[in-house]
Amino acid sequence: MAVSRRNALKSGFAVGASVIMSKTGVAEATSPSPPLAPGQTAPAPLLTLEDYERAARARMDPVAWEYVASGAADELSLRWNADAYREMRLVPRQLRDVRTLDLGVTLLGKRLTHPILLAPTACHKLAHAEGEVATARGARAAGAGMVLSSYTTVAIEQVAPEKPPLFWFQLYVQDREYTERLVKRAVAAGATAIAVTIDTPVAGPRNRQDRSGFVFPQNLPHISGQRVEHPLMWKDLEWIQRAAGNTPLLLKGILHPDDADLGVKAGAAGIMVSNHGGRNLDTALATIDALPAIVDKVGGRVPVIVDGGIRRGTDVLKALAYGASAVMIGRPFVHGLAVNGADGVEAVIGILRRELEMAMSLTGCASLKAVDRGILAGGCR
Repeated sequence: MAVSRRNALKSGFAVGASVIMSKTGVAEATSPSPPLAPGQTAPAPLLTLEDYERAARARMDPVAWEYVASGAADELSLRWNADAYREMRLVPRQLRDVRTLDLGVTLLGKRLTHPILLAPTACHKLAHAEGEVATARGARAAGAGMVLSSYTTVAIEQVAPEKPPLFWFQLYVQDREYTERLVKRAVAAGATAIAVTIDTPVAGPRNRQDRSGFVFPQNLPHISGQRVEHPLMWKDLEWIQRAAGNTPLLLKGILHPDDADLGVKAGAAGIMVSNHGGRNLDTALATIDALPAIVDKVGGRVPVIVDGGIRRGTDVLKALAYGASAVMIGRPFVHGLAVNGADGVEAVIGILRRELEMAMSLTGCASLKAVDRGILAGGCR
């Protein structure tokens, strides 16, 4: 969907008015607030994803927070995911027509108004009582695709009716019979793709999570109760695809370009570049560092989606410049969910989308097709 440059860049507020967050995540002016009492401090507006992170930490149960926030071992990959974006430099182009912006993208035949998706993350009821239902509602309102985790706290049949514009199911392979039933259940409920997580033959050393005493909720609707970490091999994709029928498979957890190539040759309809949010193999490279070689290897045969470390619209722009078809965010939308349920999810996506619109205008890119490595210093790191 095209948006005007004026709407993308407006940022002025009335003097003396209070500032609130609209459902699109944009700060808006309201009528003047009553005077503050002596010693009273006005609440700070939530303008950035970092603002939502701080607010979520203050609201969430400390043990649940440690689960959401932590990574593996020394958490180096967790930090590198975000730091790598900050080290990249943009080179804007000037005097281009950016009066109208088009953020639209098509993924597996589905047209979306922007390229920001919600990554599969576990146990949303740790953040909000409505759990994944609220997440899906916020995704729909913000026009964002959603990938539902196998570790959902709400059954897929209850989440799917919220109808986010794109709805995929992330699969942890468990025992084969259970997994086949789960895939068929997800397809029957309305999932239009299955994202198979392939980077977890075992879980990494989650020391911070373990120190907190975190344990998963009991009786999750799509977890068999048996061992979930499962060493997959390429041949396993054949029976998973048979269970899915005509529903496409994506492979989540690829960091090596040769694995991306093997995945496409094995029939994958999409590649998800991910290091599991820094939660499995510590010192694995940042996903944005892995992205360009994977994009080059895939060569446009299937869409490439990247997650990990995205906190600003400029981060989204940099991923798109390297050739990603779309990006996924994880922890940030959980923060929004914790702060304000579905409206918080919508607000976080809205902030990121608006920042992307601004970054596109300021680099001279009127559409995603115009975003390429030419706006990155050095072209490719």
